[in-house]
Amino acid sequence: MSIPVDVAALDTALKEFGAGYLVTVTADGTTKVVTVEPSLDGGLLVIADPGNGSRANVAERPQVTLVLPPREERGFTLLVDGTAAVDGTDVRVTPTWAVLHRPAAHADGPPAPASLRPTAPTDCGNDCRPVGSRAADPA
Repeated sequence: MSIPVDVAALDTALKEFGAGYLVTVTADGTTKVVTVEPSLDGGLLVIADPGNGSRANVAERPQVTLVLPPREERGFTLLVDGTAAVDGTDVRVTPTWAVLHRPAAHADGPPAPASLRPTAPTDCGNDCRPVGSRAADPA
């Protein structure tokens, strides 16, 4: 089940989640995952000092994903895709897509945060409401 999140609502979304993970891709195509606490600055997600390896990966392969797990069991995870750039010791991410996601088997979990629930229903399922800049993810 997925609820796309308007990237303009990321400030609100970040307040609902704590620390998460920055996923980058290494030169050999494997992933590197580090714990981060993103903040929002002028529409960009700022990752303070994610480490040398993550910065090197971003410099060569700027497509990244942020994964912010739920605070409650069986809750929604916030996933944010974006294009990153190194800025000194930090990484700045221009978000291109954000979604609240959880498997259908967790549908009995807590609802999406009220501040992120879209008001208009759509035809993509109980917990799926396309909002934002990209077509709804079928996952």
